Amino acid sequence: MNTSASNVCVFSHRADVRDAITTAIGRRPAPDVGRVRYTEASTVAEVIGEVDAGRVDLLILDGEAQPTGGMGVSRQLKNELADCPPTVVTVRREDDRWLATWSLADAVLVYPLDPLTAAECVAGVLREHVLPAPHG
Repeated sequence: MNTSASNVCVFSHRADVRDAITTAIGRRPAPDVGRVRYTEASTVAEVIGEVDAGRVDLLILDGEAQPTGGMGVSRQLKNELADCPPTVVTVRREDDRWLATWSLADAVLVYPLDPLTAAECVAGVLREHVLPAPHG
């Protein structure tokens, strides 16, 4: 079991969207991934600052953020950084999932956020990209 906390940066220009994301995922998305610690970012500059400082294990980006959406942020970071943290992009419509392919996101969540699905998604990305491989 993982006992250290993963640092998750949640980006949206809207505080209510950031709150909905963190509430849906919770502080412990799965027993084997340990706790998550959230940092909220309301601007792209804040996201880049957190990433550049090495404080981010996972980015959750609002695809509908204004003026720059999370899909564009994801694509920019994935193309510019050799070791970009994994990204999860949220979208408002199921039909927009294909855009996440363009954004190079590691996973996609669709509104309304289902707590079980959101927690499973984040736990899966953390297991695959962040946490050390289990010994055995």
